[in-house]
Amino acid sequence: MKREIIQTQDGSTTIYLPEWNESYHSKHGAIQEAYHVFIRNGLSLFKGKSVAVLEIGFGTGLNAFITFLESQHQQQVIDYVGVEAYPVAMDEALQMNYPEAINKGEKHIFNRMHQTPWEQKCDLSNRFTLTKRCQFFQDIQDVEAFDLIYFDAFGYRVQPELWSESIFAKMFAALQPGGVLVTYACRTAIKNAMISAGFSVEKLPGAPGKREMLRAVKGI
Repeated sequence: MKREIIQTQDGSTTIYLPEWNESYHSKHGAIQEAYHVFIRNGLSLFKGKSVAVLEIGFGTGLNAFITFLESQHQQQVIDYVGVEAYPVAMDEALQMNYPEAINKGEKHIFNRMHQTPWEQKCDLSNRFTLTKRCQFFQDIQDVEAFDLIYFDAFGYRVQPELWSESIFAKMFAALQPGGVLVTYACRTAIKNAMISAGFSVEKLPGAPGKREMLRAVKGI
């Protein structure tokens, strides 16, 4: 499938798939969407606590990078697991301009995120560990292992099977009681699948260019 590197409206880059008319991040702004959905409405709920994060769709590494930066800023211990079925090629990933746009001094960390081996836990600082797993989402079998899930799969329009009740049941199982799942998406079918899997779900204001997003909580 053809892939193009494009610039989004906040100046940050993403990967665009013309055949699907789908991109890895919002065309309205990759960085601003990532911060809005995953940091402000997800990680910020766990300030002052050690947190285990599961990312569904490691992709370009943007979400992992901004989470690393937050761990340093907040002096927060984070164990981060990124799952990706089809890893982005190294040369493509290293063309993303996220370090230059956010924190050029940590470019070496962004590079290391893509250079570290898959299936191995790597210490990127004394507060942040990264494990990349090359795995299909339907094969996830974790049980009560995570506090927070970043659900960043390709959109429902192109891959509805990734937004099914069976997938969200796996997410529910993977979270500890009281755990949280956040995603940029907000469709009735997605909300209903989350509820059927056991989550309590709320709509929140979306990132720029999108009206709403979803946050789901596993009851204690």
